[in-house]
Formats: sequence, structure tokens, C-alpha cells
Amino acid sequence: MKTRLVQNGVFTLIEDVAAALTPPENGFYWIDAMPEDLELLQPLFHLHDLAVEDCLNEEEQRPKFENYDSHYFIVVNSIRFDDEEFFLRALNIFLGRHYIITITKQKINEIRAVKPRLWEEEVNSPDRFLYHLIDLVVDNYFGVGDRIEAHIEQLEEDILLDTKKSHLNAIIGLRSEILILRKMLLPQKEVIATLNRKELKLISDPLQKYFGDIYENAVKITETFDTFRDLMGNLREAYQSSLANRANEIMRVFTALTTIFMPLTFITGVYGMNFPNLPGRDIAYGDWIIMGFMLAIGCAMFYFFRKKDWL
Repeated sequence: MKTRLVQNGVFTLIEDVAAALTPPENGFYWIDAMPEDLELLQPLFHLHDLAVEDCLNEEEQRPKFENYDSHYFIVVNSIRFDDEEFFLRALNIFLGRHYIITITKQKINEIRAVKPRLWEEEVNSPDRFLYHLIDLVVDNYFGVGDRIEAHIEQLEEDILLDTKKSHLNAIIGLRSEILILRKMLLPQKEVIATLNRKELKLISDPLQKYFGDIYENAVKITETFDTFRDLMGNLREAYQSSLANRANEIMRVFTALTTIFMPLTFITGVYGMNFPNLPGRDIAYGDWIIMGFMLAIGCAMFYFFRKKDWL
């Protein structure tokens, strides 16, 4: 757990977290903690039991906004996309009048990325810190969306060039991940809408308008993932169509080859009956003449099918 006094974007480490109970003359306190630190933080800052329970819950947290007497409890989901797999990580935030507490179970890139932004913008209040943090979380979805789009395009190209059974597993896996993300994006969008529209005493009125810009981005992201869901449906249809076309191609080749060998099989069948007086039997080199005739028929039919693009 780290406790920092933030004054105009400048950080000062505080050794005793109890010092954050007293509002500073300038700036605010930022406490970056883990869930196990809540045992100490809850009685100090009178954090609500239900909010603490949500932070300690092992299951994935649904984005939410809770308005308690002395603080707000906000949950948003940070996203990562590594090796074609999504990772959603809950970012739990307690917002007070002179402090902000961030609770995370794993390292979240947005926590690290927000520090230089606080310094550049000379942030001096916890609500503005909240704005920059959520803005980074939402912006990260655009980068992930670009990578998903590139992955879908590559998958589509691979399917059209050479369809494999592994492509179906990739389609099903990616589609299920997109549906999970979309399910999380809807409540997260509503959380941001609450920060934008609802009258909140711990967030200044001018700042609420900035949350409106984040809300517009959240809407765009939700629409983008809706598009991805439709694209995955189209991709599955393309996979099935490609398999059907491939099967048709194989059947066409087999049919053409079977047709080539039909007259040859007929000739060998006739000469295999050992009837007397068969043409060419008593002629010198008759067997070679018949084999040459069969070869000529096969080559002629092969050339005909190639010309018709059937082989």
C-alpha cells in the first residue's frame, strides 16, 4: 500500500496512512492499495461493508456506482488483450472529499499511466484524478478494439486462403470473448453516464461535463463491439461456405477422375473376359496397341476436363 499527497500533480509519499484522515490545506491524498489492506483502511475511512465485500469477492465484478454517506464506490473494468486472449481486471475506487483510494488485485496499466498525466495537468483534486483514471480506462478499449479488428481481418484472410478446423475454434473462442466484453461494457457505460448526468456532491459541476466526453467514447466502444459480434457471425458463415466450396471442389475432382477411368475400366473389363476373337488379340503388339488406345482416351478426357476447368 502506498499513500501519496498529491499537490498540483506533484507526489509526496506519506509513511502513515492515518495522516490521510485530515484534509490537507492543498491537494488530496491518493491511497493505492490491495484488497488485504482494506482491513486497515475500512475502519479509518468508514468504508461501507458492502463495498469492501465487493472488493474482496473473488468473482468478476460488474461495473457499478454506489453513493454512500461520506464516499462513492465505483467499479470499472480495465482490459488487456495478450496472445489473442482478453483479461478484465476490476478497478475498485473509493472517492472521498479529500482522498481517493484505488483497490486492485493485479497491476493495472492505467494506474501507472495516470501519474504523468496528473503531473502534466497539475491535478489538485480527487474528482479530477477520477476523471483522468476513467478516461485512460476507456481509451484503452479503443486500442484493444483496433487489435481485435486486425485479428478478425487476419482470420478472415486465413479462412479464405486455406480453411482449417482450427479456424472454427478461433471463431468460437473470439466470439465468446467479445460477448463477455459487450456484457461488461453496458453497465460500465451506465456508470459513466451516472458520473455525467447525476448531481453528485463530490464531483464538481464543471468536471461533470468532461465525463460527458468519456460517455460518448464509451458509447462508441459499445457500438464497435456490437459490430464485432456481427462480424464474427459473418466470419462463421464464411468458414462454413468455404468448407462447402472446398467439399464441392474435391467432389468435382473425384467425379472427373472417375469419369476418366470409366471407359478405361470398361475396356479392361471386356478384355478380361477372355472371349475369343477380341479385336487386337491376335495382332502382333496388340496388347501395346490397346494400352496406347486406353492412354490416348485418358489423356484426351483429361485435356478436355482441364480445358473446361473441371480439374
